[in-house]
Amino acid sequence: MTHGSGYGQGAVIVCDNLVRIFKIADLEAVALQGLDLLVEPKEMMAIVGASGSGKSTLLNILGGLDVPTAGRAVVDGYDLARMSRRERTVYRRRVVGTIWQQTMRNLLPYLSAVENVELPMVLDGRRGRRGRALELLGLVGLGERVGHRPTHLSGGEQQRVAIAVALANEPSVVLADEPTGELDSATSAEVFGVLRKVNAELGTTIVVVTHDALVTDQVPRTVAIRDGRTSTVTLRRTELDHAGEHRVIAEEFAVLDRAGRLQLPRTHIEALELRDRVRLRLEEDHVGVFPYVTRKLDDAPAEPAGATGEGERR
Repeated sequence: MTHGSGYGQGAVIVCDNLVRIFKIADLEAVALQGLDLLVEPKEMMAIVGASGSGKSTLLNILGGLDVPTAGRAVVDGYDLARMSRRERTVYRRRVVGTIWQQTMRNLLPYLSAVENVELPMVLDGRRGRRGRALELLGLVGLGERVGHRPTHLSGGEQQRVAIAVALANEPSVVLADEPTGELDSATSAEVFGVLRKVNAELGTTIVVVTHDALVTDQVPRTVAIRDGRTSTVTLRRTELDHAGEHRVIAEEFAVLDRAGRLQLPRTHIEALELRDRVRLRLEEDHVGVFPYVTRKLDDAPAEPAGATGEGERR
């Protein structure tokens, strides 16, 4: 366990220049390319990315199932690159809980709901298992279904049991991998309601990993991953308008990582036909990014396209 100062001090999850390279024969595939990420205690946030973006690799590292090739990954003070096999087992039992998209990865079909919730506590040698299991099933709204096996529960109920299982040993962090990927929209909303309740009442940090951008409407902060790096962050807040009605404000920001790298959104790149290299212009309160246009030497100097002084400010 480590409690060092510096970058990420106070955060429950710290990823600092995280790299993961997979080697297959003579080939190398770089899944994470210097990823930086901070998650605060008691936060509920989402990590979103397309297939191949690196989000599943990140999930496996944070869940203690994989180790980084380089860089630093720390969860609740545990340095994930320096743990022994025994420490990693204890970490998976006590520090993180995981909710998988596939029900069969969350629940044993021959155990009842309450027995499934008790199982992680049995493996950890905890006392008072039945009482805590019943308490957690009540928290997720299944107090009347404790004796039912997974085959007698709906998909939404199964995922709510899975939430209770993930919380059994009082983890600091719950990782949810596409938790509503196999559910309809109404049931998905119910499951997210339970996750918000858990976050609010227990103070458990919840990280949702998904490819579905619509899921991110359910959380205050969304970090997008592209090509193995964090690319954008979207912050959502609720405020009152002039009519006294609540409205949701969402702002998307590009992420400037610790190495000074910045990923422009694809829509911006395509709209301005940016490629190979761009012109940068430092203004008093912003940096302008302009397409690079080749010109003949006898062409008169021209202002870069879009350089009006009113460049996109963010």
